[in-house]
Amino acid sequence: MLVVSERIGQFFFETESSRDRLEFTEYGAGDAWVVLVPGELMPRRSQQPLARVLASAGLHVISLDLLGHGRSDRPEDPQAYSVTAFAEQVVALLDHLGAAQAVVGGTSLGANVALETAAIAPDRVRGLILEAPILDNGVEAGVVAFGPLLLAARFLPLSITAVRRLTRPVPRGIVPFWAGIALDALDQRPASVAALLHGLFFGRAAPSARERRRIAVPALVVGHPFDPLHSMADAQMVAEELPKATLVRARSVLEWRLASDRLDQAAIDLATRCWRTPRRGRRTGA
Repeated sequence: MLVVSERIGQFFFETESSRDRLEFTEYGAGDAWVVLVPGELMPRRSQQPLARVLASAGLHVISLDLLGHGRSDRPEDPQAYSVTAFAEQVVALLDHLGAAQAVVGGTSLGANVALETAAIAPDRVRGLILEAPILDNGVEAGVVAFGPLLLAARFLPLSITAVRRLTRPVPRGIVPFWAGIALDALDQRPASVAALLHGLFFGRAAPSARERRRIAVPALVVGHPFDPLHSMADAQMVAEELPKATLVRARSVLEWRLASDRLDQAAIDLATRCWRTPRRGRRTGA
């Protein structure tokens, strides 16, 4: 794999009621943009391996910490958080970069955000990389997985603070990569994580089936077999709904983490194919 340049950047996402800072990492260069969005509560560093692989293939990759994640701001207002708000942050990132279009990809929540970006701003999305989206079949599992965390953050905030104080001092450089990602995911603040989960539980989770059927860009959908949170049925459903989707069944939940070559190549093929195919749109001013 080629060595690619990496740069950290930031921009401000403004709404009628707030102005929040978001941080991102930029890999490579050029006009063939790819934006990667991590899963719920995960830092953007979790997308680093894929970002480096895509950038080494000549793509210009950005991994983004959504509001409430990683090193971006973490407001304590539930109204700041929704899949639609996250998709608007992706569009704001493209505006900041001066990118007219991008292939947008993500894992879990990030996959839902990618779908929502294509729904609310179809002219900005050139293709989709969707790993383990959470749709109709994953709702109950999501409540079971994250409901206790919401309750703990609301009613036992000291438990969240205690975990943060125990895990934050551990140097990330001395632990394996994915152990460091897990430690980063545990670095939460009670009020902000409660607001984030509340906003996601009671807001729009993804585009409707009717909206998904209108998303006409090429898409790679990667489903996880035997994953209690990310139902394979959801991946199959969205692959059937998207007119230009290809479904790939992962060999295990951990394949893209531990033995990634096959799925990395599928993502490279999708993204490079999207950028070889002419589409309307031009680079905007920064």
